[in-house]
Amino acid sequence: MNTSDFITLLAEHQDKSLLFEYAPGMLVGTNYHITEVKHVTIDAVDCGAGTDFWKETIIQLWESPNELGKPDYMSTSKALSILRKVGTIKNYEMDAAIKIEYGNTMFHTTQLHITDFEINEEQLILKLTVNPTDCKAKETCGVPEINTTEATSCAPGSGCC
Repeated sequence: MNTSDFITLLAEHQDKSLLFEYAPGMLVGTNYHITEVKHVTIDAVDCGAGTDFWKETIIQLWESPNELGKPDYMSTSKALSILRKVGTIKNYEMDAAIKIEYGNTMFHTTQLHITDFEINEEQLILKLTVNPTDCKAKETCGVPEINTTEATSCAPGSGCC
């Protein structure tokens, strides 16, 4: 999902609570806050000497220990208001991929991709997932494509990673 699609989705469902499912059946707590919006530029060189360049918008969520047991989730309209305010300070790259940065004591901090969403009468639930790392230069490095259930890294001494 890109930044434009994300903001549009929030705008279309402003009357709902905004929930984040970071793993199947696991929701970010009602005590979450949006603590940072990052406008990130990636300028990368992979292990096969290939270059790449892209932008990302990363929204950081934090659970306030002072608000444990808070009864209600943040509204989608409040999240949209925060994002719009950020946009007046730093312009968004609307085609940039959107990621959610989150972690708690039971789940390592990471950047999660929005893979799907669910809408019901009162909630917009964003489904998040971790994308594993991968070798982008498999062909250049002579790394055969393997089944994702097998090892997912380049072998030591292969000349790749």
